[in-house]
Order: sequence, then structure tokens, then C-alpha cells
Amino acid sequence: MSSVRKILRDDQWQKLAPLLSGKAGDKGRSGQDNRLLIEAVLWIVRTSSPWRDLPAELGNWHTTYTRFKRWGEAGVWQRIVDAVSHDSDMELLMIDSTIVRAHQH
Repeated sequence: MSSVRKILRDDQWQKLAPLLSGKAGDKGRSGQDNRLLIEAVLWIVRTSSPWRDLPAELGNWHTTYTRFKRWGEAGVWQRIVDAVSHDSDMELLMIDSTIVRAHQH
């Protein structure tokens, strides 16, 4: 991620990592890089950009979107929100639909 600034600090990542799917020891296929996915999603939210504009260093936009969607269906994002909603160190990561601009496509 040379030209894209990291959004998560290492201490924030350490709190999120155990909540995510696809880590070693989980059933099914392991994710390539959960931190990269989180960084990509936060970049999308922060910039209000369409998925197709995701910088290449954050991963393939379609693969990232597909994984984002699967995590939503599996309840991963809800687990994250539940876990960080009472943590003042994570308050800047909270996302709500009133601040996220929607795109027609």
C-alpha cells in the first residue's frame, strides 16, 4: 500500500483481527489478507468512491466487493459493529448510512 495511506493503526487491527472470517483455523478457505480487505472497505467508505475505483494496491475491486458482500451475509460486519461500538478507540471506524453517499451503480 505504497500510495494509499493506511487507515487502521496496528492496535486497532489487533482488536479487529480475531472477529474476522477466513483466518487460520476457521472452517473453509482462508482469506488472502483480511487487513487489506478492511483497509479497502474503509477506503471506499471514506472516499465515497464506486468499487471500480478501488486502487489496485488495495486489491481487485470485484474480488474485494464479493468478499465484502459475503461477509455481510455471514454477519461478520455486524460482529465488528457490535464489538467496536463500545470501544472509544474504534469510534472513528463506525460507519452509518447517514454519512455514506450512495451511488446509482
